[in-house]
Formats: sequence, structure tokens, C-alpha cells
Amino acid sequence: MPQSNPPPEPSAEQAESLRDVVGDQRLDAAQEWLEAHPPHVIADELARMDAVDAGVAFRLLRKDRALEVFEELEPVDQQQILEGLRDRSFRDLIEDMAPDDRARMLREAPAKVVKRVLAGLSPNERRMTSSLLGYPEGSVGRYMTPEVMALSRALTVEQALRTVREKGADAETVYTLPVVDSGRRLTGVVELRELVLNAPGTMVSDLVVTEPASAYATDSAEAAARLMRETNDFNLPVVDSEERLVGLFTIDDAVEVIEAADTEDVARQAGAAPWAGHYMAASVWQLARYRALWLSLLLVAATLTVGVTRAFETTLEQVAALALFIPMLIGAGGNAGAQAATACVRALAVGEVRSSDLIRVIWRECRVGLVLGSLLAVLGLLLGTVFVSARIALVVGITLVIICGWAATIGGAMPLLARRMRIDPAVVSAPMVTTLVDATGLIIYFLTAKAVLGV
Repeated sequence: MPQSNPPPEPSAEQAESLRDVVGDQRLDAAQEWLEAHPPHVIADELARMDAVDAGVAFRLLRKDRALEVFEELEPVDQQQILEGLRDRSFRDLIEDMAPDDRARMLREAPAKVVKRVLAGLSPNERRMTSSLLGYPEGSVGRYMTPEVMALSRALTVEQALRTVREKGADAETVYTLPVVDSGRRLTGVVELRELVLNAPGTMVSDLVVTEPASAYATDSAEAAARLMRETNDFNLPVVDSEERLVGLFTIDDAVEVIEAADTEDVARQAGAAPWAGHYMAASVWQLARYRALWLSLLLVAATLTVGVTRAFETTLEQVAALALFIPMLIGAGGNAGAQAATACVRALAVGEVRSSDLIRVIWRECRVGLVLGSLLAVLGLLLGTVFVSARIALVVGITLVIICGWAATIGGAMPLLARRMRIDPAVVSAPMVTTLVDATGLIIYFLTAKAVLGV
């Protein structure tokens, strides 16, 4: 079997980062670097740089490449680039952007940036952008593209393909073609593949998929994105309250919506506020600020543990050996609760669990916790017997069973209760559950000790 040649070694210029060559003011080397890398790599490198250097590097890009790179950037990084552009370059860039990408950028932009962008647009582009921004925050209407081409059922395949060639350049995508009636109400969809593969005289009405998956413009963008994942659609028609076609929700935007939702959930579950922009570009102060509030709240909540320990101070004085196992017990309970909370937050996010499943989830997680507690109790009995005594070991074993069952129940129930109260389930997940279980776990431990040891 012939051996393939190894890839060529990168040149010295390519091996260096864009930040290095721009920082050294080697603009020729920076241009070579930009030509040698694809748009998504350039966008990632720009996001890691400070505002001045990123602006210098961006202005070195050719006009066609600049738009591709700009649309790969996060909104906060796009705003940073725009601030360094002159009026002509500014207008050309925002005019060439897709309306949904432009609206995505403006969702998080300061009022002065929004005003400058809208003022620099042509009337048609301004109208499309303003219409997208008019939909509720977080709705699919904010993310859809209004540049959509629709077909009539009365066309033949030949006529439909001719229409696609004539008008397709003005649409963001032509792979999924909505089919509408005379009032522009959605009646189905047809894939471009079907048009290409069928005979020219075939009627579109014979190929159309009736009752396709669709979303209202006011529906949640996250729900629409997860619907696309379930139906394996690349584009989702978006309609208004009267079922009239208003746009398409494309797969690239759906992926970004899901990524943003998952990123926010991960941050909330870790007890931090989500932040915008690239992690490597955020300052130490910014990262600390996003985490400080939640850590402060959790610290205050942790005083419950101090209060419980103080309330059972007499019990600890009589049997000092009980204190040896406190870290192990609250750690086991906190981890069991965090595992259950994480599993339920994830199940809620992907639609596997609903708020109405609360009782079933509680019963399920309670049994899971009791099984885990029983397995840990065997280890706890062994450790307690080796290090202290059989009676203390019995207290530890019983407590582990009860704590794990209780912690898993709380961890599974809290996200669903939060959803019922219209609170983000991720907010009350792992850190909050752990803090609550720490305090209640100590109560269970000391009450078990009093019952078993008679202190």
C-alpha cells in the first residue's frame, strides 16, 4: 500500500499567531497569515485580540473575506470591530450582511450602535432588520431570515427551477423551498433535490410535503432549534399568527441558538453568570465579576450549615468522633444531589422531561438515590469500623442511605419546580442543591446519631 506524503511543515509566519505578527507591526506577515487561514480560524484569532489589534488585522482583509470573517464573530466582537471602521467601510459591511445576522448583532448592541447601523442601511435592508428586531427577545422571529423564496403549487418542476435561477440569488437559502397559496399562507415545502431529480413536467403539488414542521415567529428560538434537531430539518418555515410565511429558520442559526442556551446552562449550573464574547479575551476582572455574585449568595446560604452544627454542638461534644465523617457525608449528599439536578436540567432542555412529570421524577430519583446510598453505606460501614467503632459506622451507613435518597430527590425536583415557577432551572441546580443538601444532611446525620447512640 503506497504511503501518503506527510503534510508540509507550516512556514514561520503561519506557525505564529495573528496576535503576534500584528503586535510586532509586521503587516505583510499578517496579510500572509490572513490569506492562509479560513474565515472561522481568523474570527477565533480576532476574538482573542484586544480591540486595537483586532481592528488593524480586520482592515487588512479583502472586502469579500472581511464579510465572511465578520459573520463568524460573536456580536460583542462584531461591535468592537465596527467601532474602529470609517463610515464608508462601516456602511459597506453592514449593508452586505444577511438581515438575520445583522439583527443578531444588534440584539446586544448599545443604542448608539443600533442607531448608527440602521442609519447606514438602504431602505429595504433597514425595513427587514427593523422587522426582525420587532419580535420578542428570544423568539425565532429574531433569528429567522426574511430573505426566503416561496413557490406556488401550480408550477411545474421546469417552471419552479426557472424561478429559483431567477430569484434564488436574493434568498439566503434555496435548499428548502416553502410552498404557499395566493395569500402567502404556508401549505407545504419542497426540497430543491426533489425538483432537480424529477421530470420537468412534474407538478410541484405532486412533490410537496404537506403539514411540514414549522414555528410561529413568536415561538421560542431554542424550542424551534430543538424541533429542527428532532425532525432532522435543515430549514424551518416560520409563519405569523395567520399562518402566512414570514421567513426561514436556518440550521446555522439553530446551532448557534442551542450552543448559546447550553453555554448559559453550564454557567448557571456552575454558579456563575454567563458572559458574552471569547473566554480568552475576557479580563480577570470581568470573569471575577461574573462569578462573584453567585459565590456571595452561596456563601450566605452556607451559613445554614453553620447554624445546624451549632444547634447540635452538645451532641458533637459527647461523641467527638462524629465530626470526622461530616465532610464525607455532606460531600456524598451534595454530589448525589448535583448529579440528579444536572440530569434533570439536561432532560428538561432536550424535552425528555416536562414539568408535569414532577411526581414521576421524584419517585425515580428517590429510588436511584437510595440504591446509591446503599452501595456507599457498605463502604461507610467498613471505614467507620476501621477508624472508629461499629456503632459510629452504623450511624454513618444509615445516614448515607437517607442523605443520598433525600439529595437525589431534591436534585431531581428543584429544576422541575423552577420551570413551573418560570425560573431558569439551571439557576437552582448543582450549587444551590449542594448548599441545601449540606445543611439538611447534617440534620439527618445528627438526628440519626441521637437515635442510634442515644446521645
